[in-house]
Amino acid sequence: QVQLVESGGDLVQAGGSLRLSCAASGSDFSINVMGWYRQAPGKQRELVAYITSSGNTYYAGSMKGRFTISRDNAKNTVYLQMNSLKPEDTAVYYCYATSTAWVNYWGQGTQVTVSS
Repeated sequence: QVQLVESGGDLVQAGGSLRLSCAASGSDFSINVMGWYRQAPGKQRELVAYITSSGNTYYAGSMKGRFTISRDNAKNTVYLQMNSLKPEDTAVYYCYATSTAWVNYWGQGTQVTVSS
C-alpha cells in the first residue's frame, strides 16, 4: 500500500503563486509516475501534470509555462509550483502515483482557491 499526503493548498490572489507538495509513503513499493489532477466544482477531474521517475514531464495545455512539476525520488515527493494563478485554477488538487506494478494511488486532495 502507498499513502499520499498533500500539502500547500491555500487561498491566493490572482497572479500569485503556490507550491503544492505530495509525499508518498508505505512499504514495499516503487513509484514510477507521480503527478497531479484537479477538479473544479461542477467539472470533471482533469490532468494537470505528471513526471516520471526518470524526470520526463507532461503538462496539460493551459498549465504550460505557468506550472512546474518536480520530484525528489529519494523522498518520494512530488512538487507542483504554480505561478501566475488565475481564478479558473480554483479547484481541489489531487496527487497521484503509479507504482511500477501499474497500481494507481490517490491523495485526499488539497484546496486551491484563487480570488480575482
